[in-house]
Amino acid sequence: MAKTSFSTIKDLTVQELGAKGRELRQELFHLRIQQATARLEKSHRMRQLRKEIAHCETRLSQIRNVPQPKTA
Repeated sequence: MAKTSFSTIKDLTVQELGAKGRELRQELFHLRIQQATARLEKSHRMRQLRKEIAHCETRLSQIRNVPQPKTA
C-alpha cells in the first residue's frame, strides 16, 4: 500500500476517515504478527502506518471540534 499524504486525507469525509483508520490498523496488526514470527521484510512500513493513523485521527478530531453555527 502506498503512503497517503495529508492533503488527500484532508479531502475525506468522516465515514471515509473511519474506514481508512480501520484499514490502516488492520494492516499494522498484520505487520506486527509478521514481526512476531520473524517474517517482516519492510519494518519501515510500521512507522509509516502509525503516522498515517495519526493523520487520520488528527483530521477526525479537527472535523469534530469545529464549532457549529448557532441558528436562532
